[in-house]
Amino acid sequence: MRTLAEHRAFGGVQGVHAHASTATGVEMTFGLYLPPAAARGPVPLVWFLSGLTCTHENAMVKAGAQRVAADLGLAVVFPDTSPRGEGVADDPAYDLGKGAGFYVDATQAPWAPHYRMWDYIANDLPRVLFANFPLDEGRQAITGHSMGGHGALTLAMGLPGRFRAVSAFAPIAHPTASDWGRRQFAAYLGADEDAWADHDATILMRERGFDGPVLVDQGAADQFLDLLRPEALAQAMAARRQPGAFRMHRGHDHSYFFVASFMQDHLRMLADALAD
Repeated sequence: MRTLAEHRAFGGVQGVHAHASTATGVEMTFGLYLPPAAARGPVPLVWFLSGLTCTHENAMVKAGAQRVAADLGLAVVFPDTSPRGEGVADDPAYDLGKGAGFYVDATQAPWAPHYRMWDYIANDLPRVLFANFPLDEGRQAITGHSMGGHGALTLAMGLPGRFRAVSAFAPIAHPTASDWGRRQFAAYLGADEDAWADHDATILMRERGFDGPVLVDQGAADQFLDLLRPEALAQAMAARRQPGAFRMHRGHDHSYFFVASFMQDHLRMLADALAD
């Protein structure tokens, strides 16, 4: 691992780091905010997974997480959304290829050699984080925006016991029934739709649910509502009687202005679940 940059922020440090990934086979970059409390010992870790077209930088700069995380004593990691570099497959469309890993492990050509973002988030990056930084492995929570909200929900339900709480901002909630999902899953995972189910938050909520609190926020003026399918997830949460909340916010769109507006709510909910 190598450190690319460090910035003082609200008494803590916002770092940017790179490492050779065994999962993706290329160098990956991530941001990590360490609060002031990290100088005294291991702190809880919140994962923030970003959406389509994003790198590690978008949420790190725009989401407004650091001030709240500093007050709550939380570290926040901002991973990249896909492998990058020479030899990594790509597509001219913004919603496939680089910047659009969808947090799955691809099995199909030409994506399979590098597009292993589930393995990267679930196994590879955690090894780097807990070996190099003062983080409490037993206290983790996860959140994300759009494609990253999809990733947060599916990882939380797909890795029972890993995360104490999960939240999502405008997640791609039912990708197997959306153009933000069907085309990408077919490319990455193949034509067998049974292989897609483990990466659909609505299906997972119906079948498994989550053993902890859930918070989902959605803007009612989101320009991508028909692609996100939030009503399917809300119905699944209600049918399962999942502890948590699904909230629609009048006038809010899909932007980071929406994310920043409710970041404090999400981090406080996650911090409550991470308290000793």
